[in-house]
Amino acid sequence: MTLPAQTFDARAAAAALAALRASAPLVHCLTNQVVSNFTANVLLAAGAAPAMVVAEEEAGEFAALASALLINVGTLERPQAAAMRAAIGAANLTGTPWVLDPVAVGALGWRTAFCRELLAFSPAVIRGNASEIIALAGGTGAGRGVDSTAQSDAALEAARALAREHGSLVLVTGATDYLVDAHAVRAIAGGTPRLQQVTGTGCALSALVAAACGCGAPRMDAVAAVSALMKLAGERAAPESRGSGSFAVALLDELGTLGGEDLAARWFA
Repeated sequence: MTLPAQTFDARAAAAALAALRASAPLVHCLTNQVVSNFTANVLLAAGAAPAMVVAEEEAGEFAALASALLINVGTLERPQAAAMRAAIGAANLTGTPWVLDPVAVGALGWRTAFCRELLAFSPAVIRGNASEIIALAGGTGAGRGVDSTAQSDAALEAARALAREHGSLVLVTGATDYLVDAHAVRAIAGGTPRLQQVTGTGCALSALVAAACGCGAPRMDAVAAVSALMKLAGERAAPESRGSGSFAVALLDELGTLGGEDLAARWFA
């Protein structure tokens, strides 16, 4: 049975965002080649510190030093897969939370098998679109490349199954984001279609989710906070921009200037 979605607690999210800014978590990003620079800038704008240590020989060592680890399989290749395994192993030994972004899982066989293998190592959060989450849970959820062919609410049962089996939070993103654990569902509506017109906004959100996991605030509140932050930044940036290029710049500006009081005002209005 699907749990009824609850509106997230904006006041708790505001406090979590303040904690993220105060702690400036160091996020170790093993991410895809297309989005590394944008991801780093999003993390900096939000108040976190990015690092892109990619060699297998160093990934485990650095993951043990970081506040959180991001695993994004967007441009997966064998050397990166080995580095990811090393980083996750070190993170689990040191209690460092790690986030899985299963990009295009369901559409391609090797990455699907690889991400299902990684589930055994208990990601703190899984962040993906509906097609990715459905496929990761074992369903038929192949998207159109990296894009979902399903609405986010279609993945709620799959998200709950992943949360119950692996002890993870699951963030299903779309027009409404759903944050799911074994007992609750929180819904965060909002955003703008412009967020789908710039490469890397979803991947960068996964990095923000990792920052949220490493900031010391309650995890559900912190992940909800960065979901809301990205949506509100997009809403604010869209009318300031003339197209996707200026939108990307405006989005970074908004991510850097929005505070917890803005989240509370937006979702309590």
